[in-house]
Amino acid sequence: MLLKLFLCSHIYSQSAFHNNGNVQIHENGAIGFHIDLVNDGIFNKNQGLTGFYSKNGFLSISGENSPIFKNLEVDVSENLFLYTCVGITKSKLLITGLIVTPRENPNISLDFINYDVYAGEGDFTHVKGYVSVLNEGDFVFPIGDNNVYRPMILPNQLKGDIFKGAYFSENPNFPTVFDTTFDTSKKQLTIDKVNEEEYWDLDGTNQTTIMRTWNYDSNINLLSTNISSLRVVGWSVDLEKWVDLGQKNISGNLEEGQIESELFIPNNYEVITIGSDSFTENSQNYNFGFSPNGDGINDTFVVDGIESRPNNTLYVYNRWGALVYSKKGYDNSWGGISTNNLTIYKNKLLPVGTYFYILKFHDERKNWEGYIYINR
Repeated sequence: MLLKLFLCSHIYSQSAFHNNGNVQIHENGAIGFHIDLVNDGIFNKNQGLTGFYSKNGFLSISGENSPIFKNLEVDVSENLFLYTCVGITKSKLLITGLIVTPRENPNISLDFINYDVYAGEGDFTHVKGYVSVLNEGDFVFPIGDNNVYRPMILPNQLKGDIFKGAYFSENPNFPTVFDTTFDTSKKQLTIDKVNEEEYWDLDGTNQTTIMRTWNYDSNINLLSTNISSLRVVGWSVDLEKWVDLGQKNISGNLEEGQIESELFIPNNYEVITIGSDSFTENSQNYNFGFSPNGDGINDTFVVDGIESRPNNTLYVYNRWGALVYSKKGYDNSWGGISTNNLTIYKNKLLPVGTYFYILKFHDERKNWEGYIYINR
């Protein structure tokens, strides 16, 4: 072992290694901790292996400053608790126990900094708490909760982006560490159900897609009998309801699989999980009303969540079955004006009354249909 110490480092009654100075592990060097680490000095220029080992209890890392290790090995029977951020620049190996961060404080996390590889993750060896990553390419968050490993996958991280995430095996209606509840009854019309078994927190300021996994305990069968109806959904910070984050790729079955969202900005959403769309096999009936009178309130025909399904076509018919409006890629812009050359109201506001619509979602090969009441 090559361990170079500068200034002063102390061991207090064999209960903690307390660094107030400057510690450095050289290339091919190694150090093993069988006691707690308190780092109030400098411990961030390490090139060798750092291990934490305990067969009969827990260990912890705390202090005013965050240590950064090149290679980290954890074999702690009763878990390794982090009370300060810990960085990894090369690799991590989990042998026994969890790495636990205080989930009520997302500022404390296990940080992968231009990481290379990690191994050993599973139901009894993962991070219970927050993990952050600064890297390029794919990254699998080695996170879980309650002895359940539930990773979250960044498919293609860009250089310089930083993302942080954690997993919660609990009902979003009754969160344990958030100041708000995530009422699964508050959702866009395009969402039928929201998973009440689990959710994830993902933080970041740049756009990304995210791949979510599920297993038997996720109870996906309560959301849908067909995985093609599943969507990634997020609790919108601004709207305070669940919104559709899309379905870019999906694979698996009702007991195990994964789903990828469309692009979104994580910080716009408090938490994310898996939901299902509100379509049946053929069509779904919804009725609407709006008042295009120029007062700036409810002036257009709005389908909540339509922006996540741009491959659509809207058709609107009057009481005699004549087409009065159609638009491919409908975007909530119709203000009740007829666009059909065969109607006497071409380019004019349609009369007050009830109209029939069909909204076709081509990717799903399913339709919405119902009635629209135009008022003034």
